[in-house]
Amino acid sequence: MMMTTARILLVTCTVAATVAISRPAAAQDAAKGAAVYTAQKCQICHSVAGKGGKANPLDGVGAKLSADEIRQWITHPTEMTAKAKSTKKPPMPNKYAGLPAADLDALVAYVSSLK
Repeated sequence: MMMTTARILLVTCTVAATVAISRPAAAQDAAKGAAVYTAQKCQICHSVAGKGGKANPLDGVGAKLSADEIRQWITHPTEMTAKAKSTKKPPMPNKYAGLPAADLDALVAYVSSLK
């Protein structure tokens, strides 16, 4: 079945609009995640752009880990420490699994944005 020029244009515009709408949402999630990062005092142990705990920088982590891996580090740090054979001290505490889902999603979006 052949697509008409009008149909192709409609599909192209729909895809472009979807991409344009989703990018600001991701940026908003990351901005909210930065606020969650600050509120949860993550900077005590972690640094971003040289600010915070120097022993555990998060710069570039979004390029190394998937969003799911970042979520696992936040919610199951003991298991992820064992899996990664991490010897960093102190180990990440097991206290973030109870974050509200929206805060957790935003925090994951923020850390994922640290490319």
